[in-house]
Formats: sequence, structure tokens, C-alpha cells
Amino acid sequence: MLLLAVSMLVSLSIGSAGISLKDVWGILWHQLIGGADSGQAWSAGDVAVITQVRLSRVLLAVLVGACLALAGAGFQGVLRNPLAEPYTLGVASGSSVGAAYMILFGYQTLIGMWTIPAVAFATGVVTLFGVIWLSRGRSGMQLETLILSGVIVQSFLGAFVSLMVSMSNGVVNQILFWLMGSLALKSWGHVYILLPFLLIGLPLLFVYANPLNLLVLGERHASHLGIRVERTKLIVLIGSTLLTAAAVSVSGVIGFVGLVIPHLIRLIVGPDYRLLIPLSAIGGGIFVLWADTLARMALSPREIPLGVVTALIGAPFFAYLLYRSKRSQEDTA
Repeated sequence: MLLLAVSMLVSLSIGSAGISLKDVWGILWHQLIGGADSGQAWSAGDVAVITQVRLSRVLLAVLVGACLALAGAGFQGVLRNPLAEPYTLGVASGSSVGAAYMILFGYQTLIGMWTIPAVAFATGVVTLFGVIWLSRGRSGMQLETLILSGVIVQSFLGAFVSLMVSMSNGVVNQILFWLMGSLALKSWGHVYILLPFLLIGLPLLFVYANPLNLLVLGERHASHLGIRVERTKLIVLIGSTLLTAAAVSVSGVIGFVGLVIPHLIRLIVGPDYRLLIPLSAIGGGIFVLWADTLARMALSPREIPLGVVTALIGAPFFAYLLYRSKRSQEDTA
């Protein structure tokens, strides 16, 4: 929590608007604590940059990272696979189909800034229930069939996204920028969209921390210990997918957060989901916050897509973790 607070303070102090560190903290102090009447020493533009642009973006980065990391922890617990991630069940492809369709046909402002998030969220949720329907049999939801259904649906919808990208001429850059993920041009409205999902999703997954711990023993053993296995899997999968769909609908597709962060937290504190779930939310917020800060400052005034930065950081780091784990197993043997 302390690291998250320091990261937010540092990120708020960094920007390309040419506002000094003293002015940044003066504006924040007077606008958020001292009252608006004390901030007359600064221009309205400077005040808007800090309170409307930077602060909302910092909070949104924390929320997106927390949602994706929480979803990753949930998927890894239910699927009993540390390499599972939030896009396993094709939610990203489902959301991308909705967003790409709206952009391609010029409907992205149909209901204002809510258009793409609402459509992307709806298509992501529909994709989830389609995958669950495909994977269910007489004996319940089989994990192997669930993963296979997710891969099939993700590939199928990914082909539709590629088709729409090939059909687009003037808006191809908008579609690709959304697919690579970004928090640019986001506002407090997007923060308000995402906040309820985190406030509901975090307690929901935490309630199922002990059942997830028991699922590690296997579904049969967990059932003998009193866990309602099918109900637990369904609720955690739906909760994790709703977190993913909400994050993707706001920020676009941002990879490696839900894969790397829960795995890293697991290496630090162990596999207990009572610790893993809340710490994954905090770690995901820190990771995406610093990645977004790097995305907007590395080539300022140009901005790098956030998904590119998370992949450039996450992929080598995860490869290093796997290498270190392999070396540790060899030394133990």
C-alpha cells in the first residue's frame, strides 16, 4: 500500500505540460484539501491538467491494473494453472469485436464516450457465456474443455477483428490503437465506470479465497471437504471475466498484467489466496501505473500504446522468472 501511494504521488508529479513540481503539489493541496478559492495563483489550464487529466488517469491506471491482476489470480486459481491469464476465455477478442465494429462503421460516439466501453463490455460478457455454454456437459464444466472452448472462440473472434482491420481505411489507426491498449484521452467518467467492478469483484474473489486454496488439492478432494466445486468455479470465472471485460472496455487490450503480477506475488508470499488476491490487486495497480507513466513520458510528446509497454516489460521479466524457477528446480534435484 505504501509503494502504491508513493507511485501515485510520483506519477502525478511527472508530465509534459511544463508545470513545476511545486505548482503540481500546490494545485493538489489547494484544490483537493484547501478549497478551490485558494488556487487562484494558478491558471485554469494548469489546474485542469492536474485535477482533470493527470489525477483521473493515475486512478484509472491503478483500477485497470487491479482489475486485470485480480482476474488473473481468479483464472489461475480455478484453472489450477499459473500460466492462465485474463484473456484465456476469449474475453479480449469478444470485447475487441464490439469495439472494432463500432469504430469501423462510425458509431463510436453514438451515446457519447460511453459507446465503445458499453459495447465492448457487452460483447465480452456474451463471449464468456458462449464459452461456458460450449464447455458444459452432463458432468459439469470440465477445465480442459473450458480452456479449449476459450481458445477456439478467441481464434474465431480474432479472425473477425482482423477482417474488420483489413476493411477499414480511414479508421484503421483508431482500431489498432484500441487493440494495443491506451489510457490516453480518458476522463473521470471512465474511472466511475470501472470503480464499481473493482469494489464488487475484490470482495467477491476474497470470499472464495479458501475454496480456491482447497481446489489446488483437486476437485474431488475439495468436494469431500465441503466445497461446492461447480458453483465456485462458475462464480469465480464470471467475476474474473466481468473484471476483465470492464478493464478491456475502458483501456483496450493490455497484456501480461494478469499473467505476471499474480505469478510474482505467488513467488513472494506463497500460494495462499487470502494473501494472493488483495496483493495482486495492489501489485497490478502499481505495475500498470508505472507502465502508463513510461508510455506517456518515454517519447514525449508522442505516446506509446500501453499494451506495448506492458509486453516489453512483462515478457522478459516473466521469462526471467521461468528461468530462475527452472534453475532452482535443477539445483534442488
